Amino acid sequence: MAPTQDIYLEHFNLAQRPFSLVPDPEFLFWSRAHRGAYAMLEYGLVTRAPITLITGEIGVGKTTLLHHFLNGLAEDVSVGFIANARRGTSDLLRWVMPTLSLEAPDNASDVVLFDRFQHYLIHEYGEGRRVLLAIDEAQNLSREALEELRMLTNINANKDELLQLVLVGQPELRDTVRRPDMTQFAQRVAANYHIPAMDAPTVLGYIAHRLTVAGGKPDLFSRQAADLVQEATNGVPRLVNQLCDLSMTYAFSAGQRRVRRATVMQVLDDGVFFAGGLNPHAPVPQ
Repeated sequence: MAPTQDIYLEHFNLAQRPFSLVPDPEFLFWSRAHRGAYAMLEYGLVTRAPITLITGEIGVGKTTLLHHFLNGLAEDVSVGFIANARRGTSDLLRWVMPTLSLEAPDNASDVVLFDRFQHYLIHEYGEGRRVLLAIDEAQNLSREALEELRMLTNINANKDELLQLVLVGQPELRDTVRRPDMTQFAQRVAANYHIPAMDAPTVLGYIAHRLTVAGGKPDLFSRQAADLVQEATNGVPRLVNQLCDLSMTYAFSAGQRRVRRATVMQVLDDGVFFAGGLNPHAPVPQ
């Protein structure tokens, strides 16, 4: 007997699961908002923006987009990448330097570390390379950590900034930067973009895109089914993936070749889709 997942794929003539929750650049959907965010990343790089800020709700595809951007950088860009900023980060240089393959000895003073970091930036500049530090989940950074990062972007040579920052995070990052006591930081943000959740037409296109990449038919979900998916998930891609995957499982179990609105509604009515309070159709606990 074939594994359930193989039957699932065979039933819908798919080469792979279209709605996996694991970020996969192969499935990157270029919505208007994602194109705008990517264009802003490129703009920030080309114009040597000291700080580029990309924000969006949980699950809108920020991390996938960032990885796509970093993977496409030329060899003349030295990249440091921090995948998950930690709350209450102290000793910032000890945290940043290893991402750029720089040693940060425990017994070295802050002055020594700063001097070593500055010499590295000057060396890279002299070799014709720019240095970019990208930080994901940057909403976790404290105000003090953000201020330290801002100070690092002040290092320059011949009027050129030697370090560029790309900060990616949830909306609270944008809220923090807008605080009155963060004016100096905000003035260093030369490029920024906020990725909103998807509306109904975008969700329909998103679903069709992922099905096509997976080798299936783009119209496997009816428009009415896609509209209900958008309503129940508020258009957050990660939640769209979860609800679509469950709906396809229900359709497969019922021997259906398409996912219709009634199928999605059954998933919602059964309470198997958990969206942290977003699902307006979830059954009320007794």
